[in-house]
Amino acid sequence: MKPWLPMLLLACGSNAYAQGQSQLEHVAPDPPNTQVHPMSYGEMTQMMGMDDRRRFGKVMIDRLEWQEGDDSALAWDTAAWYGGDFDKIWLEAEGERAGGQTDESRVELGWDRIVSPWWSARAGVRHDGGIGPSRDWLGVGVAGLAPGFFAMEAALYYGEGGRSGFRLTTERDFLLTQRLVLQPEIELAAYGRDDPEKLIGAGLSDLKLGLRFRYELRREIAPYVGVRWVAHFGDTADIRRTAGAAADDLLWIAGIRAWF
Repeated sequence: MKPWLPMLLLACGSNAYAQGQSQLEHVAPDPPNTQVHPMSYGEMTQMMGMDDRRRFGKVMIDRLEWQEGDDSALAWDTAAWYGGDFDKIWLEAEGERAGGQTDESRVELGWDRIVSPWWSARAGVRHDGGIGPSRDWLGVGVAGLAPGFFAMEAALYYGEGGRSGFRLTTERDFLLTQRLVLQPEIELAAYGRDDPEKLIGAGLSDLKLGLRFRYELRREIAPYVGVRWVAHFGDTADIRRTAGAAADDLLWIAGIRAWF
């Protein structure tokens, strides 16, 4: 036997004995005797520093941009909401203005209800302005984050005189660095019947493909540049050509994105 082996065994045994004694000597403290007196929800939130029922809001200027193509135009796409964790009032406004007049505009106001960790259901009203008479709609839809981190909005509309419509938008942010972001975007619209006064035809009406490259000075504000292709199809394209409007256009854009 090695001469150092007995000493090693003795040292290990001593350590094990000491640890066992330490555990035996440990005694858990008595439970606290302090009783919390009955209090209102307001007193509880003040004591704990948290409020599950708090209302909060956000204003998002997703696009405020100058578009340069066959014609120059100012375009905007904004949204705002206010409410709690599950139920909110939301407002959206989108449009384009060129040559001193608004070519198209869309304003929606409704109720947003969280239905899953990634999706919410929406219901509300929509008002379209711009060229021709205004149109009003009732709408239902969903908004959320699809697999692959694609932000999506889809809605069905029912309007005056039996009109119907569908709108779908999707976009995704690709972070090239912590501040440089590449954002592709797809938007399409379809309608159930012709509306020549609004330069709209039945079927797939228009498709908009955008690609924006932005630099986030801060998370809340980011200038960007990009390109956007707008195309009209089927009856809509025919109605626009008859009215002397372009059926498609390639736009160079520069703008700013901000939220608060």
